[in-house]
Amino acid sequence: MERNMMQCNEQLICDFYTAFGQKNASGMNACYTDDVVFYDPVFELLENGRAKDMWQMLCNNAKDLQIDFSNIKDVGDGYYTCDWVATYTFSKTGRKVINKVRANMKIETGRIIEHSDAFNLHRWAAQALGFSGWLLGWNRFYQRKIKNSARRSLMDFVNRG
Repeated sequence: MERNMMQCNEQLICDFYTAFGQKNASGMNACYTDDVVFYDPVFELLENGRAKDMWQMLCNNAKDLQIDFSNIKDVGDGYYTCDWVATYTFSKTGRKVINKVRANMKIETGRIIEHSDAFNLHRWAAQALGFSGWLLGWNRFYQRKIKNSARRSLMDFVNRG
């Protein structure tokens, strides 16, 4: 029984990232509970359906997105990790980004209830924003500017929807 649950949970993670690679936000969001809690270095904490909105926005805006995922691990108590890589052109600058991410997820009753993504924001900024991102991407003020811009884009997307 325990092994079967683990296989189902690993399949859920595969389904999530396969849907992402297909730019299928509905498929991704079907893997989440309605009250999923999400965190990453750019959008920071998202609750109350905002994570689902974020995936919808990112999938809608993606042009040449490629998602690769691997190394799914059960770390106990319903928690899983996996590595994934997003390769895409950042729409605001036209620059190519290869973002290497470590995901941590908690799964309960066949759905993801918690999801956090960890990646190097300075490395992302250098790729996405070019010289200014490389030069200043380590700076907290500059990082706050990136985060505020992302949150503003998300709120604009939600308000248009």
